[in-house]
Amino acid sequence: MSSSEIRRLHVGPRMSEVVIHQGTVYLAGQVGEPGSSVAEQTRQALAAVDALLADAGSSREKILKAQIWLADIADFEEMNSVWDEWVIPGHTPARATGEAKLAAPEYKVEVIVIAAL
Repeated sequence: MSSSEIRRLHVGPRMSEVVIHQGTVYLAGQVGEPGSSVAEQTRQALAAVDALLADAGSSREKILKAQIWLADIADFEEMNSVWDEWVIPGHTPARATGEAKLAAPEYKVEVIVIAAL
């Protein structure tokens, strides 16, 4: 892939799940099953991150930055309990977490990741 080439994976009419450019992998926001607990939605979103990074030729060890949106910031500790088990010690990315109204009220967490190839 040339340095100016843009590669897209899992392309849909509204967005691509993965965009790769100049050795960097950008993922669309990942969510879990609507209506399940914060912990379960976090697990599902992180499993989707793992799968998409693998499709791109990357992995969670190469995550540069993560952005996490919670529908209710009161769920911060529940989300972190899952995140802390998932993230690899010594490979923790830069991260920001905030509260936001998500696409549907049943969604409680959304994870957005940027990684190196």
